[in-house]
Amino acid sequence: MRTAFEAWAQRDGHIVRRREDKPDEYLVFETQRRWVIWQAALEHGKTPGGRKTAAQKEAAAAEKRAAEAVQRPAAINSDEAAVRNQVLNEVLDAFSSLGGAGGMDDILKVVQGLKKKQQEQAETPVAAKTPDRHNA
Repeated sequence: MRTAFEAWAQRDGHIVRRREDKPDEYLVFETQRRWVIWQAALEHGKTPGGRKTAAQKEAAAAEKRAAEAVQRPAAINSDEAAVRNQVLNEVLDAFSSLGGAGGMDDILKVVQGLKKKQQEQAETPVAAKTPDRHNA
């Protein structure tokens, strides 16, 4: 996931150097901010039951690295790309509506808002649509 982000960030002109004292963070604040947004967008696009623990994520990442060493990764199909773009656009729209003055506080507000929205959607059963008799 991080390599995909870094490739995207470099194409977009961001510096992807990491801090020496905290290798999980980027040296430039804007790159770190976009990394957090990227992760939130990917989390937002998953179903609550589909989320994994940190150990499961690490195991999956190790399997993926081993598979990539053996074979070339498959290209993304257009449906997956469309979903990713839609989710990323939703998250970026949420951030742009905040104005950007709050920095990391804004990021946390958006992430919490998206999680709350997703929980509400998961708790609300999907009702069958009935025709509206007033408009018929």
